[in-house]
Amino acid sequence: MDNCSNNSTIQAGSFDSYTQELIDELCSTLQDSREPNHDERKEIADLFETAAKKDLTAPIILLFEKLLDFHRNRKIDIEGLGFDCSELTGLALKHQEIDEHMVSVGGRLTRALPIAADANDRVTEYLQSKTEEAPSGIELWPQIQENIERIKHELNMSDEEWDKPSGQLRNVIDSVDTLARLIDLPPKAAEAIGKITKAYRMRLTPYYTSLIMPGMVNDPIMLQSIPTGEMINNAGIEIPPVAADHSPARLVDQFYPRVVTIKSTNMCAMYCTHCLRLAHIGRKDNVYSKEAYGEALDYIRNNDRIRDVLITGGDAFVLPNSIIKYILSELDSIDHVKMKRIGTRIPVTMPMRVDDELLDILEASNDKKPLRVVTQINTAREITPVSRDTFKKISKRVYAVLNQAVLLKGINDSRVKMWKLCETIQESYVRPYYIFNCSYRNPQFKHFRVPLEVGRDIVESMYGNISGDAIPRYISTAGGKIPMHRDNVISSDSDGNYTLRKPWNGEEVQYPDADMELYNSAGFAFAEYQE
Repeated sequence: MDNCSNNSTIQAGSFDSYTQELIDELCSTLQDSREPNHDERKEIADLFETAAKKDLTAPIILLFEKLLDFHRNRKIDIEGLGFDCSELTGLALKHQEIDEHMVSVGGRLTRALPIAADANDRVTEYLQSKTEEAPSGIELWPQIQENIERIKHELNMSDEEWDKPSGQLRNVIDSVDTLARLIDLPPKAAEAIGKITKAYRMRLTPYYTSLIMPGMVNDPIMLQSIPTGEMINNAGIEIPPVAADHSPARLVDQFYPRVVTIKSTNMCAMYCTHCLRLAHIGRKDNVYSKEAYGEALDYIRNNDRIRDVLITGGDAFVLPNSIIKYILSELDSIDHVKMKRIGTRIPVTMPMRVDDELLDILEASNDKKPLRVVTQINTAREITPVSRDTFKKISKRVYAVLNQAVLLKGINDSRVKMWKLCETIQESYVRPYYIFNCSYRNPQFKHFRVPLEVGRDIVESMYGNISGDAIPRYISTAGGKIPMHRDNVISSDSDGNYTLRKPWNGEEVQYPDADMELYNSAGFAFAEYQE
């Protein structure tokens, strides 16, 4: 064994410390070594022959891995296996010469592979549970297709009607009686929802209704689209409608010096139960006059600090193509407007609305100045083959498609659900952009709010475990968007109020957290109506 030690030492300058340590360990004499049996000798001989013949790194790694196992666990010296340290040294050098980046045997076997194994272990639980805990609409597509056929039959819709936005809108589900015919709705739930919809508007397209899974108590699609008793029970003083104090001109909201929003309509194909603009919806759909849009555009035209304009609503894609084209064309004609955004949920609530004419309008505007489409997808369930195809079409015509999810109890408030959402939308040509903490401004949906620490744990758990550009920024709104990095959270008090710092100007603001007791309560939404 002296020769072995000398040979490995002679080559020491050729290896990094990882490989030298590996060779030294394999070449050391075991005090309690045993003789290998015939099968063990043959196994190592075959591995050695393959490693020596082929100009590949994998057979060399496999041989060293097996030798290390024999040495540590089976107590077998390499001499007993029929070769010496010089042969190991030669194979180690060969590995390093073959590898394009001169990665060593020791580095790969004793460092890189264990690190990769540890990383794999971190996502094992997620990979094992993601399909069951957070199935996408793609994975549930066979069941959704059954739902579609049932809904078409109940509403007497033809295939042609189903595939047209006009057919979807003519057959929107806005009454409890119709809803109860289409989904598994307990009688108590139907009765309660009937009372709630007198105060809060409900509308689902037949397509979006088809995403509801029969028998699921708190289905994430139902939670987002069907108002529950909490919206009535959560009585309280409502903070003035969002941006009421930030509207310098008709239809315009402005929180920042270089960005403004045009609230182009109050209409949506589906009304979300967590809508930030709940007070703006009203009971009647409105497409505004050209004069109203003109006042908004004049404000933008006369303020050369404005660089970026968001066209939102409601849902901007509910507008006729002619109006979308008009607004975009006017913005493109303003020299200081460099970027445009359109806010829409249409690709997940009524994807058939996105026709070739609309796509051409988007592309024409994007050719003039970058246009981004900003959507809101809150659960992987909302990504079906149809919505994915719609996002793919849009992504070919605009600068970017971005997602602004809202963190919502029962919908996406776990690592598995949020990881799955972000990975699914990334695979569907949409980049995860923001996760908003559910707003505190509207007491009607405080039951949806998730504590900040839960949200930060979910987002920070993504780092190092999913693709970097699949990780969104975690944001709370308190007079503007405040990133929930640790540095922006100054303190908290015993009443659950946080002090946040606005990173752009250092101002400190108060932010009430979600009620932890309410968040942890068992009775929630449709679970209240179970017999």
